[in-house]
Amino acid sequence: MHPSIIVIKLWGSLAGWQFALLNGEDPVIQVLVVEDEPLLLMMALDLVEDIGFEVFEATNADDALRLLEAEPGIRIIWTDIDIPGSMNGLVCAKAVRKRYPPIEILVVSAMTKPLLHQMPERGIFFTKPYNRKALAQTLIGLAA
Repeated sequence: MHPSIIVIKLWGSLAGWQFALLNGEDPVIQVLVVEDEPLLLMMALDLVEDIGFEVFEATNADDALRLLEAEPGIRIIWTDIDIPGSMNGLVCAKAVRKRYPPIEILVVSAMTKPLLHQMPERGIFFTKPYNRKALAQTLIGLAA
């Protein structure tokens, strides 16, 4: 009789360390898209799903932060800068970086190009309209 091998992968979250018992498969990558324009939101959701990731959506920063609290497995946030609510996407991204340091951040905008010091640490910026292939490759890289 051969012993079974169980792989345990660890990753951080606000709630503490999460453990995933895996049988040779990686956990599903979860992405939160924050976009208030319905057509752009739909396109973003499709892109994330097309590369095999699970996607959550929010149309403002307040809902995004509530969702991050409720779904500790989210590993990437994709946010537009110009979103309604109590804070814009850059302020939201910086709040995410402070509260959830392991989460990767992708910031997009057609109107505003942030200066380097305005971006959250390790944040990546894409201008709209974005190159779908480059964005998909970036998301895959962030998940690695």
